[in-house]
Amino acid sequence: MRRLAPRPAAAALATVVEGLAPATTLARVQGCWREAVGPVVADEADPVSERDGVVTVACRSAVWAQELDLLAVDLLPRLNALIGASPGEEPVRALRVVAGGLGRHQAPSTDG
Repeated sequence: MRRLAPRPAAAALATVVEGLAPATTLARVQGCWREAVGPVVADEADPVSERDGVVTVACRSAVWAQELDLLAVDLLPRLNALIGASPGEEPVRALRVVAGGLGRHQAPSTDG
């Protein structure tokens, strides 16, 4: 009797994880955010909430908030395509960009 080689755990887990992922618009946007905006922007801004198709994005600084606000017109179609929206469907209608609120990006305090 011939024994089959074991399957990689990553392949089995990918199937399980895909089934567990929440089907909310926010979760889908968070899942493709880095791909949609690129690594530089993704390190400076995160989608943090969604309501009625408006995704709130928290940015590390006001400069990044303004930049993303200007890029929103290009980002919306890209996000909708990446989250699997049908042609003509717009689960993400707008981005609301705010400065601050990204604790993971704040530099450690140097005060003694």
